[in-house]
Amino acid sequence: MSTMDFAKARENMVEQQVRPWDVLDIRVLDALSQLPREDFVPPAYRALAYADVPLPIGHGQLMLKPVVEGRMLQALAVQPTDEVLEIGTGSGYATACLGRLARDVVSIELLPGLAEEARARLEALALGGNVRIAVADALQYQPGRQFDLVCVSAAVDTIPRHFLSLLRPGGRMFVVRGRAPAMAAVLVRNDAGGPRIESLFETELPYLVGAEPTPEFHL
Repeated sequence: MSTMDFAKARENMVEQQVRPWDVLDIRVLDALSQLPREDFVPPAYRALAYADVPLPIGHGQLMLKPVVEGRMLQALAVQPTDEVLEIGTGSGYATACLGRLARDVVSIELLPGLAEEARARLEALALGGNVRIAVADALQYQPGRQFDLVCVSAAVDTIPRHFLSLLRPGGRMFVVRGRAPAMAAVLVRNDAGGPRIESLFETELPYLVGAEPTPEFHL
């Protein structure tokens, strides 16, 4: 595909996939319209970069569908002053989007290979100025600070209390929880009276390592 083809594919992704799925936040749409998604997928899948499917990104991991990324970014209502923690860097595409929308982004990735590749992509595109990628286990991560937003790009069976401890008072977290086929994306608000959970939409994502359902044994 030529550069013009990718530009047209990017426009079609926004207008035919993302916007019809009720993603109407102009800042989110602008980020999706401007960032070269094709540069965040392996070369073998560049022609599918804007398709409405999850894509393999190596290391046994998948890149989220564009519509899920759009809804995720819109639900978080990212402000230019926000400090964000992303759990699961993956390809680095959502990381780049968050970097466009927020003041500061820390993204953690369990797999060193993925983290290194995502870091290289961001640097090559000069998108890493306000983004830091670290290799860490999210369930053990101790940054010594809290964040306005936490964005979890993989599913959990139940929301770990540790993730809530990373949110500032009034902060918001996007996460997909549950068990297939009944997984749901939710927004968790860290209100003064305790966490308040708002259901957003149904979807299905691979589990975050360590946050899978406990195997059930039947006699």
